[in-house]
Amino acid sequence: MEFIFCKSVFAFLLSFWLIVSIAYSVEGLRCNSKVRGVNLGGWLLVEGWIKPSLFDEMPNKDMIDGTEVQFKSVTLHKYISAENGGGTKLTVDRDSPSSWETFRLWRVSSTEFHLRTSQGNFITYDTKNNIVSATASTPSLTETFYIERNERKRVHIKHVTSGSYLQVSTTNDITADYDHGVPGWDDNAATFEMTIVSNVIHGDYQLANGLGHDKAKQVLTRHRNSFVTSQDFKFLNKHGINTVRIPVGWWIAFDPDPPAPFIGGSLEALDNAFSWAQLYDIKCIIDLHAAPGSQNGMEHSASRDGSTSWPLYISQTLYVIDFLASRYARHPAMLGIELLNEPSAATVPLDTLISYYKQGYQIIRNHSSTAYVIICQRIGNADPLELYKANIGPSNLVLDLHYYNLFDNYFVNKTATENIQFIFKNRQPQLQAFNDSNGPLIFIGEWVNEWNATNSTQSDYQEFGEAQLQVYDDASFGWAYWTLKNAELHWDFEWNIRNNYLKLSYSQKTPLSMGVLWLGFACSVYLCSML
Repeated sequence: MEFIFCKSVFAFLLSFWLIVSIAYSVEGLRCNSKVRGVNLGGWLLVEGWIKPSLFDEMPNKDMIDGTEVQFKSVTLHKYISAENGGGTKLTVDRDSPSSWETFRLWRVSSTEFHLRTSQGNFITYDTKNNIVSATASTPSLTETFYIERNERKRVHIKHVTSGSYLQVSTTNDITADYDHGVPGWDDNAATFEMTIVSNVIHGDYQLANGLGHDKAKQVLTRHRNSFVTSQDFKFLNKHGINTVRIPVGWWIAFDPDPPAPFIGGSLEALDNAFSWAQLYDIKCIIDLHAAPGSQNGMEHSASRDGSTSWPLYISQTLYVIDFLASRYARHPAMLGIELLNEPSAATVPLDTLISYYKQGYQIIRNHSSTAYVIICQRIGNADPLELYKANIGPSNLVLDLHYYNLFDNYFVNKTATENIQFIFKNRQPQLQAFNDSNGPLIFIGEWVNEWNATNSTQSDYQEFGEAQLQVYDDASFGWAYWTLKNAELHWDFEWNIRNNYLKLSYSQKTPLSMGVLWLGFACSVYLCSML
């Protein structure tokens, strides 16, 4: 009787352990744990805000690709305008600027540019009829203009091939027939005031095109060799991090000679990351952060000027996924591949995205039956449930949610307490709802210990970080902090740890399942010995 009872206790505990370990572990990670990760942002994919010094050696660096500018005539006191955002001739008849009066720069050299309208047309000059219009669909030498600047924000705009300066007429037209030689900087028809509205895009395209191939290669080689090293993996291992999420750009599949202006070398650096990860018992998630054509128009998608056309390049994107899967799927440090980062809900239709995700899933499965396939939610006006219920694939599928108490007007002027309460009142119930449903595993692939709360103390940050760790630890796949290193200190994981702003003790505790099991096992041994 006693033997039967002991067998029953042991069987119950074994069954309990199997259920708990399956529910709360990720295949391939040590100790049946979940992902406790850090993103290696700004390393193999440039984001200027993460390391602004990359752009220090660029001439005319406030006029990079994607910079938005407006031109005001100093004689008419009106703005150059592309009616309807492009498609007709230019006029100079607007008292105040808006989208039609805003042009995006495509940099040809430090002083020569193409000028793109809000609807995607380029300014061109018809030398035969002396008409300046916004009618070109693609730029060439005919659409190239030299912009001369002075210290008072005044500019002259000269057509490169004809050598003619643009000027305004008394009838509010703009022509290229200034016939008084080189214009001065006084109030004349060929002088304009240029306003830089925005130049926030500082990605791989801007860096490489702005510096030129040879200089960009020097800068990026130095950066890739120093920004992340094997010692960083040692640091991560020491602090309980078991996974790195590594953002890459699509041109990595064409290394060492990717299409211009992109610079080769990121593939070799990714190989190094896998070697360091294997050395320090860390797993890797490769994240396709920048897809051809740009999936969201942001600098981390390598957009040239903020525009997006990724749905036209799905087959090329699948080629990149196949390249990455074939190269790394069987590597001991491989954990998974993220098919696309933050596609925009405004420009990427849901059915298009689901179709792509299904094809990408199958490509990875062709190379591995166990590698995790990670799909990212759309950013903007989109519900994560749209992908959770999409039936992308049957096994080892993960949905990536990005949780920031930033980038939304809701968080403006919120106190530290209100930010912390939001984590528990909004994020925690959503995660619990996902965990209770039959769908993909959930991954908080990006979060940060930063907010809009002003006058925050170190204690405030510690409480905010602990709240996030407590809640995000419940994600069935795990989480990854954004990012390892950053010029903005509270985004810098290493700085947060070293300066005690983020405490990982909560996340490093012994998993409940293991603690309960050992206690239960000890109790069962004791009970059996007493019978």
